[in-house]
Amino acid sequence: MTQLNVRGLCVTLDRKEIIKGIELSIALGEWVCIIGPNGAGKSSFLKALAGIVDSSGEIFIDQTDLRQLSERDRACWVAYVAQEPIMPVGMKVFDYVLLGRTAHLKMLATESPKDLEIAHYVINELDLAEYIDRDVATLSGGERQRVAIARALTQASPIVLLDEPTTALDVGYQQEVLELIDRLRTEKKIAVITTMHDLTISGLYPDRLLLLAHGEIVESGTAETVLTSENIAKYYQANVSVVLHESGPVVIPDRKRKVLLQLTLDLPSQTVAL
Repeated sequence: MTQLNVRGLCVTLDRKEIIKGIELSIALGEWVCIIGPNGAGKSSFLKALAGIVDSSGEIFIDQTDLRQLSERDRACWVAYVAQEPIMPVGMKVFDYVLLGRTAHLKMLATESPKDLEIAHYVINELDLAEYIDRDVATLSGGERQRVAIARALTQASPIVLLDEPTTALDVGYQQEVLELIDRLRTEKKIAVITTMHDLTISGLYPDRLLLLAHGEIVESGTAETVLTSENIAKYYQANVSVVLHESGPVVIPDRKRKVLLQLTLDLPSQTVAL
């Protein structure tokens, strides 16, 4: 079975160790979600897997060492979507999505009818057909996020890395995007690794959650075992209640009680002489 194997992955930025010896194995068809407080190293971990930041340790897909591949060949294996994707001004949405096929083209070759078909399929699935002739620079944040995800899925790489894929989306598009990713990872045998801030959503689709804190995996397992009020209090410094629903754990912040201190001031009576 084809799988991604990460061993002893470390990332150092500005002489500070951001990621500390992470170990991870994920088979094609699996979905792993990385959660953790701000500054835990979630985005740096995905960037290391994508080859965007320097790292040490092993990153293999079966016997293929990703570090030994060219940027183009690596893109055939790994697709990455940043939390805030950068898009070139003046490029049409369809052309941007079609860039996902670039890694699969031979030198000087143009896109085939099959490449165009794949791009159109993903665009339609993400409800983006009405935007295909729009300049990407004119899109809203949520539209840009969907277009970036469309490009990654059009890339048809067996490993897909999504950094906060639902941050700019309303609840309807969140569900649409996550359902599509969930279906494609099963049908196309894609391994998906996401990061998420929303703890309730993080537990809906992935097979496993990895809780990252201070650059290390401190908890790993199903949503039910990782999303506990104790873990969230310890690593997020937040008081929450966790309600078990048929879809997964629902994390509800507990409102801190406001204590109103009433001070009684005994002021001496003053006599004002006129």
